[in-house]
Amino acid sequence: MNDELDNHIHKFRLQHKISQQELADAIGVSRKTISTVETGRFTPSVVIALRIAKHFNVPVEQVFELR
Repeated sequence: MNDELDNHIHKFRLQHKISQQELADAIGVSRKTISTVETGRFTPSVVIALRIAKHFNVPVEQVFELR
């Protein structure tokens, strides 16, 4: 788990009723990438973070936040 970065990807996926695979396909990454970012095992690149935020049509700070 990343000690400095929290994310709300799971919450956004539930709100939008999409799977990890559907999000991965939408932003052009693997399902494993979404899984590892969502669980905090992997810190996403800026590009991936921005793609996720853009997909949900929210600022990146609503998806990711520093502790």
